[in-house]
Amino acid sequence: MLRAMLVALLLVAPAAPAEQVDLELVLLADATGSIDDAEIRLQREGYAAALLDPEVLWAIRNGGALGRVAVTYVEWASAASQDVVVGWTILADEADARAFGAALVAAPRRAYGSNAIGAALLKGLALIEGNGFEGGRRVIDLSADSAWNGSGPSIAAARDVVLGADVVINGLAILCRGNCSGRPRAGNLEAEFAGQLIGGPGAFVVTAEDGPSFARAVRRKLILEIAHAAGEVGVSRPVRP
Repeated sequence: MLRAMLVALLLVAPAAPAEQVDLELVLLADATGSIDDAEIRLQREGYAAALLDPEVLWAIRNGGALGRVAVTYVEWASAASQDVVVGWTILADEADARAFGAALVAAPRRAYGSNAIGAALLKGLALIEGNGFEGGRRVIDLSADSAWNGSGPSIAAARDVVLGADVVINGLAILCRGNCSGRPRAGNLEAEFAGQLIGGPGAFVVTAEDGPSFARAVRRKLILEIAHAAGEVGVSRPVRP
């Protein structure tokens, strides 16, 4: 009897209010077969370093009314291999950013397989919808060295679902020119991302041509995404190239 009463109370109890943040950001990082372990480390260390950049920290504190963003880092590969490397974390200051970066760098690699970009986008949306936060802006950021989608839902179908939920999609194009191990780009990955992947208000593509440029691209991208939460890209504080 008591058990039945408790269940009834849970069913009618109001849901806990969502925690307010300026931005909900899913970082979807490429972990497919063309990305070796050294490049996994390069990506993770690039994000960890970028989060500690003074301009990124300034954007977190000043880019919105609350001075706090919610971030999660996910490595994606096949439709059956998507790993949440660092779960949803509030970033409000340098200590938060340092802890997030340390957890990111320390975690083992768990995602492997072929490209399933559409499935990765839907994974990002599911994480946003169930995270317990309410942001002034919701963004999925996907990095990849190819726009090929070998399995799972198509990019177009997944993109429509994500945009229909009022979530912005940005892209980080890893061009694999020079010393990276993935397939050399014969086409124009930036144009493919612009035409097939990104969408929503203020959506953009940032490119990284090689290892040294990756951290710079990530830093610039994070500043743009966080500043977008207040609709003030490049207005309150200029972004270094």
